[in-house]
Amino acid sequence: MDENDKRRPVIHADNITRNLRVGSHIVHALRGVDLNIYANEMVGIIGPSGSGKSTLLGIIGGLDSPTDGTIEIDGVDITRMNESQLTEVRNQKIGFIFQFFNLIPTLTAMENVALPIEFAQLRRHKPRSRAEELLEMLGLGGRYHHRPDELSGGQQQRVAIARALANDPPILLADEPTGNLDSRSGENVLEALMTIREENGTTVVLVTHDESLAAQMDRVLKLVDGRIVNGDLPD
Repeated sequence: MDENDKRRPVIHADNITRNLRVGSHIVHALRGVDLNIYANEMVGIIGPSGSGKSTLLGIIGGLDSPTDGTIEIDGVDITRMNESQLTEVRNQKIGFIFQFFNLIPTLTAMENVALPIEFAQLRRHKPRSRAEELLEMLGLGGRYHHRPDELSGGQQQRVAIARALANDPPILLADEPTGNLDSRSGENVLEALMTIREENGTTVVLVTHDESLAAQMDRVLKLVDGRIVNGDLPD
């Protein structure tokens, strides 16, 4: 990767606002957020509950739309895409990791990981062999045929990470990925994410309440009342 490519943001937000109606009131979840996140960065987003962290992550990933402003992913404005176009972007460009894993309970670990490949319009891998490769990489080679209720929380989260990586997305978005795990399992998940970033050049954006976890990121953005109050690039 040459230096110009490295400094081109893979995520660019310009004056993002998000207003939500709650009963008769309007809640200003995001208030003019600007940010650039670059290739191969590992960026933490912190802030108090209700500060807009998960809302921002959902907008970056095309799961929600801003009230105003634009989001570019890899140089392409996704703000006005229709659902079919957004689905393709999410399938090819973005992997999601959630606090509550969001695994399909009736499917095995292998089937959960293979599913995004089955739905990919441009299939880069054979679903079964890719699932085996990822599960093996994440230390779950003996758990191919286990369903989620047969796995520990840490194992379920590693299955969720494998699923997020199924189509080789350049961006991983993680919403409190260690929030439901004990400290040992949380450390294992963070180590897995760091290894993925180092080996694949993946950009990782991670929402967390855990300041010790955030301290291990390349850069930390702090949200307060829907605004970023820091976020300068590191030296």
